[in-house]
Parts: sequence; C-alpha cells; structure tokens
Amino acid sequence: MNSMIQQLMFNGIIAGSIYALIAIGFTVIYRTVKFFHFAHGVVYTAAAYFAYTLIISLNINFILSFFLSIILATILGISIDRSVYYPLRKRNASNLIFLLASFGIFIFLQNLIQLLYGAQILTIRTGPVKEGNHFLGAVITDIQIIILVVSIILMILAWLFIKKTKLGKAMRAVSDDPTAANVVGINPEKTILVSFAIGSALAGAAGILISFETNIEPTMGFTAVLKGIIASIVGGIGNIPGAVLGGFFLGLAENLGIWKISAGWKDSIAFLILIIFLLIRPWGFLGKKTEKDAF
Repeated sequence: MNSMIQQLMFNGIIAGSIYALIAIGFTVIYRTVKFFHFAHGVVYTAAAYFAYTLIISLNINFILSFFLSIILATILGISIDRSVYYPLRKRNASNLIFLLASFGIFIFLQNLIQLLYGAQILTIRTGPVKEGNHFLGAVITDIQIIILVVSIILMILAWLFIKKTKLGKAMRAVSDDPTAANVVGINPEKTILVSFAIGSALAGAAGILISFETNIEPTMGFTAVLKGIIASIVGGIGNIPGAVLGGFFLGLAENLGIWKISAGWKDSIAFLILIIFLLIRPWGFLGKKTEKDAF
C-alpha cells in the first residue's frame, strides 16, 4: 500500500508540473489584460500538434522540434492578441466581449486542428516501451523525469524574467496601474505583447511535454486550460508562485483522490477543490496581497 501511495504522489507531481506551467502562462497573460484568456488552451493543443508534425511528418529530432514548436506556439499566441484582442482594446470593449471572443477563438482553432489532422487520437511516442526507473518505491519513466526537470527549469526562468529583467518589471508595473505605467513611459501594448509571448510559450511547452507521454487529440486543450485556471485560482489568481503551488496541489489532490474512488472522478476532484477554495479561501494560498503584489 505504501508503494501505491508513493506512485500516486509521483504521478501527482508530474501532472502538477504540467498544470503549473499552464497556470503560470495563464497568470502572466491575465495580469496584463485582466480577462480569462480561454484560447490559452488551444495554444497548448496546437503546440502538441506542431511537435507531432515536426517529429512524425518531417522527421526532425525531438530537441529541435521542442524548441521550434514552442516558437510556433508563441507566434500563435501573439497572433491571437494582435488580430483579435488588440482591435477590441482599441474600441474599449468590455471584459464580456473579450471572454466571448476568447471562446470563439478556442472553438475556431480547435475545429481547424480537427479539420487538418482528423478527430482520431495521435501519438508522438516511437520505439519500444521501456521499463521505468524504480525510485523510493515508485516507478518513474525517463519521459516523466524530462517533463519534471524541464517544467521546473521553465518555471524558474519565467519567475526570474518577470522578477529581474526590465521587461518583467514593466509587466508588473502595467499589471498594477496601466495609466501610471504609461505616464512614466512604459508602453502597455509592448508589455501585453511580451506577456502573450511568455504565456503562450509556457502553454506550448506544457502541451509538447505532455504529448511525449500521452496521446494527443483536438479537444485536449479544454481540460488543460480548466485545470490551469483552477490551479491559478487555488494559488491566488494573478500570482505566479501561487500558480505553481496551485498546480502541484491540484496534481497531488487528483491522483491521491483516485486512490479511494474511481479514476473517472479525477476531473470532478479538481472542480470540488475549486468550489471549496472559493468558499473558504477565495484569495488563494498566499492571501489577499496577491491582488496587489501578484508577481
């Protein structure tokens, strides 16, 4: 029984690392545009299909395909902002309009992916299945180690960029007070562009990493973005350290939860956690200060 718990915990950590990447990307964008960018999920999906095309169709090696797919996902995220959100910002559209537009983009691009690749499940995994590595009573595969290590590196890089660089500080200023930031010479549109680039790159990385372990399908982004949003809310919406905590907490809670109940209830556990947090701790793990000092 102890080995089963350890295995579930490792599975939860791996899942949590993916949720955390999605949540950080979502948080970075949310803090600058102040609306729920649901199309974030289709960027996650598109990146997995970019990787599939490069690796399987074009026979490009995994490492090069990983970076190229992240670049393509970044371009897609920026294109969504420039072609749809930017004109809406110019017209001072309401958050409801942005939300509806985001849903519309998500549905359109998801259907486009299905049109191009079909509705069938695809896989990037090639070669024979290898036995995993035994560690602390659990079995962890080489791909899972890569997912965890790369995810942690990307989380650290994202935090350092936002905390230490000039552009990162500009993003924080715009998120706190766009008008004051504009007065002191910070271009809000430039910081929004950078936010979409970073957020989309992180979502793309998550989609690519998970595609190395599991199958891919056109609808995979919907569940992923919901988990990312739940992780963001649990950790304190708009807070990057909180998004990381929320992602790992959600991954562990889901996987430990199915120890006693059916695996079919896994997604329900995530929504139950969301409801509980909204009722008893609506400001997330790190407290009410997250709305003012989110980064």
